[in-house]
Amino acid sequence: MLREIFKSYSEIPYLRLGAGEPLVFIHGLGEVKEGWTNQFEFANQFDLIIPDLRGHGEYITPGEISIKNFADDVISLLKGLGIESAHICGLSMGGMVAQEIYRQSPEMCRSLMLVSTFHYAPKQLGKLFINYRKARAENKSSETIAARSAKVCLYSWSKENIETFSKFYKPNSEFFFKSMEACLNVNNITLLPKIKVPTLIIGGQYDSVIPVWVQFLMHKQIRHSEFVIFRNTGHIVKLEAKDEFNKVLRTFLNKHKTAS
Repeated sequence: MLREIFKSYSEIPYLRLGAGEPLVFIHGLGEVKEGWTNQFEFANQFDLIIPDLRGHGEYITPGEISIKNFADDVISLLKGLGIESAHICGLSMGGMVAQEIYRQSPEMCRSLMLVSTFHYAPKQLGKLFINYRKARAENKSSETIAARSAKVCLYSWSKENIETFSKFYKPNSEFFFKSMEACLNVNNITLLPKIKVPTLIIGGQYDSVIPVWVQFLMHKQIRHSEFVIFRNTGHIVKLEAKDEFNKVLRTFLNKHKTAS
């Protein structure tokens, strides 16, 4: 099923699977590209492009960490592959990157799928949050941090869910908090009303990382957007409700595929 795995000319590691209209999956903070394994089934209908963001996974010589540069990398990758436009799906930090891709190159976005993400963080609250997270992570092993993060991000603490989450949650200690700071600098309040492409916004009912009311606010700001809340899920809907998540995504994508 896996068609290609290689680095592009700009040294961005990525997975590429399937054929059809291009569909980009962008992972969240501390995740790696393989975290979209449950969505590989979309390769039966789409050309999947799944990159590691700089400072994550195999992208270990990243340069400056910022949401703008994350988006620059994805845009450069698509252009390097000769892709003029794609459906863009991002989870959490990846959703912020998707918004930034639209800001920089709206013509490259056939549609947007913004999952468990946000568009704005008050600066003072952001500083407090980072200091809290740094204090919690100090002198802790990566295994301890992953286990703790799983319980924060997941609603269902089943052994299977925690093991799967930990398998693909691999925060790089050198770049993790720089990436978190980049997220907390996001301010897309004026961008959202300008989004013109079909947009699907997804939230988890019991998301303790980014509460679902934040996604509701985004939905109200993006004209004609669709909004779906998954019951009994936390921050990682693509894992906890993988079958229903894939079904909702596929229905949306099929509705907005370019007519052949």
